[in-house]
Amino acid sequence: MTHDVILSDDAEDDLFAIPSFIAEHADRDVADGFVGRLRDACLTLADFPKRGTPHPQFGAEVRSIPLQRRTTIFYRVEAETVTIIHIARIAPGPGFVVLTGENGAGKTNVLEAVSMLAPGRGLRRATLAEMARQDGPGGFAISARAREKPLPFRSSGSARPPDEPGTSGGSSTRDWVGVGESRTARDSAEANVRPHPPTPSPEGEGEVSIGTGTTVAAPDRRKVRINGADASATALADWLTVLWLTPAMDRLFTGSPSDRRRFLDRLTLALEPGHGRHAARYEAALRARNRLLSDPGALDADWCAALELQLGEHGAALAEARARTVAALNAALASEPDAPFAKPLLAIEDPGPEADLGHALAAHRARDRRAGRTLIGPHRHDLAVTHAAKAQPAEHCSTGEQKAMLLALILAQADLVADQAGCRAVLLLDEVAAHLDPLRRAALFERLGAAGGQVWMTGTEPGLFADLPGDAQRFAVEPGKILPA
Repeated sequence: MTHDVILSDDAEDDLFAIPSFIAEHADRDVADGFVGRLRDACLTLADFPKRGTPHPQFGAEVRSIPLQRRTTIFYRVEAETVTIIHIARIAPGPGFVVLTGENGAGKTNVLEAVSMLAPGRGLRRATLAEMARQDGPGGFAISARAREKPLPFRSSGSARPPDEPGTSGGSSTRDWVGVGESRTARDSAEANVRPHPPTPSPEGEGEVSIGTGTTVAAPDRRKVRINGADASATALADWLTVLWLTPAMDRLFTGSPSDRRRFLDRLTLALEPGHGRHAARYEAALRARNRLLSDPGALDADWCAALELQLGEHGAALAEARARTVAALNAALASEPDAPFAKPLLAIEDPGPEADLGHALAAHRARDRRAGRTLIGPHRHDLAVTHAAKAQPAEHCSTGEQKAMLLALILAQADLVADQAGCRAVLLLDEVAAHLDPLRRAALFERLGAAGGQVWMTGTEPGLFADLPGDAQRFAVEPGKILPA
């Protein structure tokens, strides 16, 4: 049966905007050729409407097909018609990716989506149910294509391949990976991966396809797929490292110890992907032991002893990995100057008896029973940060100094990841430029440009990023859409 292919109003807007952008940045002939290929791809759906990838999280019979790896066509199959819903073409490559727009436009939503390509909660720590679009049917999906080889920060040339006019410049080989963002598919991202051989994806040799999300039927259950196969969330750390800095983290040094533990664990996970497994198992055993301790009934001593052995094993691994991360960061920061970013010194407070934690827990079981909770272990750690030049605790420093120390930590961590993994981490810097004076802002841009990798930055004013290189990729974010700026 042949279906009629029709365009929604949103798809018509997309079909007008995309070739206009191509014509502006390439030429009219290239734009016309792209429109012809796009039209042909849409018309093939008349005879083969079911060939696209289904997206049940966006509604019944919503599917998508790719076009030239840089464009995604979303459509809905009905009894006699195929309705093109959206045509998404946003292809950030290596280098600076700048998102500007008004407050509330959705800039941080995009960064949050990228952050979900790493284990754990995203940069805002929202629950899975809160991630879905508010006026949508429920569920969300985020996908990325990542390359095996480390990506250069900027390509050596500025000419774009003739068949990919909307991407950043580069050689004729595929040295970047395009991604899409639309009002239907929430977000996607491109980034480097760790240098162990991936299973080549069907679309491109040497690439790995990463995806995560939830379904309408199970909005609180996270699904992860790597090259089309189901995987655990912790497996994402084997392929991709994502580091971020957000305005909410400005309160890190004055906030609770649990916030600083989470921050330290994320830094550790970037260097040691297995850290996530130990952390998850330690937390599970800790919750189980605390339930036993707080139960007013008779204590199951055998079960408690078994849990204490688990806490001892995974707690020791947890503490040792944190200590290695702190030592590595201190070593990396030792050679840094005291300005323009304030140099921090790190230490772990309340280290506890992790060397023989299991036996220590057994010895303190009666005391913990009275307290109704476990009083020793790495869940009591705190990350102590000191301003090196002033020998002053970070919580007593000025807001600007605290921000500078956070930046110094994130930059040092990114360098450690690059040294260990052979490729740069993806950096997500939310509203970072607005809170820096011109001197520190220029120093930040210079350092990021020299280091390499993919760096996402957001801001309300395009002028904040005027000093970035000319090949920085700039996008304007409006409610529900992203447009080339």
